[in-house]
Parts: sequence; C-alpha cells; structure tokens
Amino acid sequence: MLSFLFFTVLCTSCLAAPMMHYSYSPSVGGGSGTSFSTAGDGRITAIRVWEISNAYITGIQMRYGGIWSEIFGRAVGIAQELNLFDGESIIQVSGKYHTNYVYQIKFFTSTGRSLVAGQPTYNSFNFYSTHPDAELKLLSGRFNSAGITSVGAHWGVYMDQSNSTYA
Repeated sequence: MLSFLFFTVLCTSCLAAPMMHYSYSPSVGGGSGTSFSTAGDGRITAIRVWEISNAYITGIQMRYGGIWSEIFGRAVGIAQELNLFDGESIIQVSGKYHTNYVYQIKFFTSTGRSLVAGQPTYNSFNFYSTHPDAELKLLSGRFNSAGITSVGAHWGVYMDQSNSTYA
C-alpha cells in the first residue's frame, strides 16, 4: 500500500510541474574580448545587425517586446533590421566564422522569413533548438572594439497561455 501511495504522489507531482524545454547551441568563433548576453523580458520582436562591407559582423542588437537591448559590438553604417510579426519567432541561426570574427549571421523565422548579414566566408555554423516548439531566447558571445568575435544561441519554449517564458 505504501508503495502504491508513493507511486501515485510521484506521478501526480510530475504532471503538476511545467515542462522546461531549454537548449544551448555552444558558441563559435575565437572568443576574445568582452562577453555579452542579449537577454530581455518577453519574446524577441526585432533584430538589428551591423557589418563592415565585405568583412565581418560588427554589432548585434535585439528588441524584446518594445525595448531594445544595448548594442553589443559597434554600430557601423546602416543596420540591417528584421521586425517580427505577432506570433513569429526565430527558429534557426546560422552563418560563418573564423578564429577572429563572426563573418556572417543569418536568422530564420517560423514564417520562412530571414535576415542575412555579412560575408559567406570561412567555417559554417548552424544553430537550432533540440525541441520543435522552442524559439531563440537570446544570443551570447564575445565582442571587442572592432566586432563580434564569437556567438552562441539559447533556445526555450514560450508558454502563451500563462504569459510567461520558460528558458
């Protein structure tokens, strides 16, 4: 009887706990400089990327809800920007890197849209979640005075019904 009671309580507690679906795509690149994390409140609603023409990515900025994060790296020239539609999310990040900088970055959305910045040269990377319902929560990495030296991606499931984010 005690075994049955223990088993029942165990099963009930498993059903009551929310499922956390989180994954991390390890960073690529040389990794020198200052570390960064684009974390914000809510979902990502827009992305800005700066690049040196025919060279590498110099800066990245994310908007969460209506609030822009700080610019990580540096803003050079005119930013390439992607504003997400309601319910749209980033489901894949890929690009090119070398030992010194991230040379290209591509963001792909759940509706098939994309933002591509930088040059298609050197080593390839491809980040995506291990859970089919997850979306990009934040980018992390490193930057120096010239640009982005490494980047990694953090994924999680956004729980609409409770209006909260599980990461």
